[in-house]
Amino acid sequence: MALETTVIQDKLTGKFGEKVTGFILQKGIFSFEVEAASMSEVMGFLKNDPVLRFNFLTDVCGIHYPDNETERQFAVAYHMHNWMDNVRIRFKCFLSADNLEIDSATDHFLGANWQERETYDFYGIIFKGHPQLKRILNMDEMTSFPMRKEFPLEDGGRTDKDDRFFGRITDNAHN
Repeated sequence: MALETTVIQDKLTGKFGEKVTGFILQKGIFSFEVEAASMSEVMGFLKNDPVLRFNFLTDVCGIHYPDNETERQFAVAYHMHNWMDNVRIRFKCFLSADNLEIDSATDHFLGANWQERETYDFYGIIFKGHPQLKRILNMDEMTSFPMRKEFPLEDGGRTDKDDRFFGRITDNAHN
């Protein structure tokens, strides 16, 4: 019998209450939010519970929502997979732009090491307890975090492109 989303939700809310909220099925993946301070405990439960058995961390990634209120401008998304029942889940932990810290998932999954380093490298999110949190793709001397939506996508001084050909002007026929 397949692992139903109602079982996942009931087990999580029964153990963690309001620390786990926003349950929704999106494009075939059961998704929810976890308070950042509870991430490690929830992840450990998802992995070790004999019914849930989410034994594989598929991905860790950062997200920047600059239009959100300060307390929810950044998020870390975790994708986990239960191989026995072939069920995937995704949960997000929102972070304040003033405190970009969350516990490392490396205590539960060694594979989180490089994924967290990449997220740090591109978003500046600090993973507390990470064994070697340093840049992985960008130069160590870099002071910015390039995936944040704080910077223009292109150099405003460029003259080698005509925006009409890139769909950036609504009336391409008359400009």
